[in-house]
Parts: sequence; C-alpha cells; structure tokens
Amino acid sequence: MTVRSAQDPTALDEAVHALLAGRLVAFPTETVYGLGARADDDAAVGRIFAEKGRPAEHPLIVHVPSLDLARGFASRVTPLAEALAAAFWPGPVSLVLNRRPGVATAAAGGESTIALRCPAHPVARALLERAALAGMAGVAAPSANRFGRVSPTTAAHVASEFGPDLFILDGGACPVGIESAIVDCRGSAPVLLRPGSVSSQRLAEAAGQALAAPSLGQPRVSGSLASHYAPDAPVRLMPAALLRQSLQVAAAAVPGLAVYSRTVPLAGAGPLARAMPGDPAAAAHELFAALRDFDARGARLIWVEEPPDGSDWDGVRDRLRRAAAT
Repeated sequence: MTVRSAQDPTALDEAVHALLAGRLVAFPTETVYGLGARADDDAAVGRIFAEKGRPAEHPLIVHVPSLDLARGFASRVTPLAEALAAAFWPGPVSLVLNRRPGVATAAAGGESTIALRCPAHPVARALLERAALAGMAGVAAPSANRFGRVSPTTAAHVASEFGPDLFILDGGACPVGIESAIVDCRGSAPVLLRPGSVSSQRLAEAAGQALAAPSLGQPRVSGSLASHYAPDAPVRLMPAALLRQSLQVAAAAVPGLAVYSRTVPLAGAGPLARAMPGDPAAAAHELFAALRDFDARGARLIWVEEPPDGSDWDGVRDRLRRAAAT
C-alpha cells in the first residue's frame, strides 16, 4: 500500500499516473475519502466494485472539476442543475441527470442516469484538474471503505480496510464528515434522494421551490440502502428519554456498552461514553470517526441518542438510522 502526503509535490502526479494505468486511488474530499477510478474506464471502475464488495448495480458518483466537464457525462444539464451547481459547486451536493449514452456505463450501475459532483476539498480539486489535463474528464468514487460499513474520514481509516495495491493520498481529516446530498435534477422539480450536510431548506432556496421526497421509480443512488454506514457493534438509536431510562436501569449490566449522547448526562455510563456535539455541522464532522473509535475500543453495543428534528440534522439522522437498520 502506498500512502503519500498530498503536501508532497510529486504525490498528485503519481496519483494521476496510477489512475491512467487503471489503478484505484483513495483521495480526500470535504465529505469523506473516496475510492477513485477514471470514470471512462469500465474495467478500472469494475475494480472499485470488486475491492469494496459492492454490488455492480449500486451506482457511483462521478467527481468532476467543473460544470463544463460534467456536461460530457450528462445528455442534458437542466436549468435546475445549473442553479444548484451555481449555488453549491464546488461543494457537498451531487446532481443526478440523464446520462449521455455510452458514457460511464459501469459507474452508472445499470442506470440511465448519472450522479455528478464537483468537490471543494483542495486536494480533490487539484487531483481532478490534473486528471482532466491528462484526458480524464471525471473520477468515479464511492466512499473508500468496504461496502455497507462506516465511511472513512482519514487516510488511516482507508488504510485499515484495503490491501497493498491501493494508492492513498493523505489530505488530513475530512472537514464535513458525511457524504454529499444527492438531488435528482432531471426535471423541473428537485427530488432529494439522500440528505447531506447542506440542508433541504438551503437546497430549496437555491432551487426556488421545495424539494420532493423520493417516489417509486427514482434512480438508485449511493448510500440509499436501508442498512448502511454500520460499525461492527450493533447500533441502537433511542429518544433521549428512553436512553436516559435505559442507562439508569441497565447500563451496568450491558458489557461493552458504548453511549453517544447529545443531551443525556453520561456520568456512570461507562468508559465508552462520549458526548455528541450539539451543533449539527460538528456532529456530522465527527460522526463516522466516533463510530469507528467505538469499534476500535471494543464496543459490543452502541446506544445513540436520536438527533433533534430540523433539516440541519437530516444528514446525521439519515446516517444513524441506516447504521441502526440491522
């Protein structure tokens, strides 16, 4: 395994050469680390699915350095997509559009659509810009972890999951910490397919209309399975009142119990108790790292307080509900 600091002046060129050769490259984005392959090389993209153990029909997001290069993957960039890209690109919002026929077939996972994102992380942007100069319009990249498991927010998280052939660009900890929001922009009305750190309220303001919930017939997208983002230890998501009562009654009798709570006092909850930040952005930033830390410290069961209502918490709430859906 090759782990190179993104501060090394030769690391980005080596990463681009690896992508050109059909190898996989893990790289930081502002959300989580991605496991990337050149999007126009179906054989290389196939290695992502094989390495992750990911079903081939579960689509990937294609990362691009600009809206102009995104146009090469979409049959049409709608006015809605133009508006959201103007508001949030570069940034943690992915846009679903109808795919240009014959382009990024493997990355699309059998869908006639394609999810596109322009990340804001400086390392991701530099990598994508250099890749574009080398003839790669985009890099297909899901999160750099085994399928269904907790997403990685540091290079060390990535290195703990994969074998010796992977090239990892180490750009430090990801500042956002949960994956991008995904919005279906094919028509005139936006549909939120996955919440993220950008709230539905902000997305609606940029779109000029409220976002609709997914319905039957929506395209498959990354992170949409009922069970996902799961640590090794089972997660139980509880309202604050139930968590408080459970700690009073049974905490001492549950071996290896980890507790992650925003409002419930943790005195007497045991050595694996940890306070969840009260700010949604801070909670998103540390969520996956906290779940991974519980596993590393030997947790056998994780009790988590449900996040509060409100669109700012939608991304954190979504990830926790999927982590608990076992």
